[in-house]
Amino acid sequence: MKCHSYDQFFEVIANRTRLKIIQSLYKSPKCVKDICEDIKEEQSNVSHSLRLLAKCHFVKVKQEGKCRVYSLQEKTIMPIMRMVDQHVKSHCTGHCWRRQ
Repeated sequence: MKCHSYDQFFEVIANRTRLKIIQSLYKSPKCVKDICEDIKEEQSNVSHSLRLLAKCHFVKVKQEGKCRVYSLQEKTIMPIMRMVDQHVKSHCTGHCWRRQ
């Protein structure tokens, strides 16, 4: 595994919009409209971010009628998000550095 692969992985989730999308999809699969409402972002920003998330296999896309439903990749991204959630709940309770 090359170092740039790690760079790419963390670069994808370092973007605020993409991280909010990942957090939204961690709750449940959603279509673009629902993601936009959930994270309070414009559709063009969300769609652009979803394309990259899909290209990097963070999300899966399933066509349901006229709607494309996005979900987190279950084998790797969901377990990572569960670990992050557990870490945050256990260790990031206000005394960690926070972005203002």
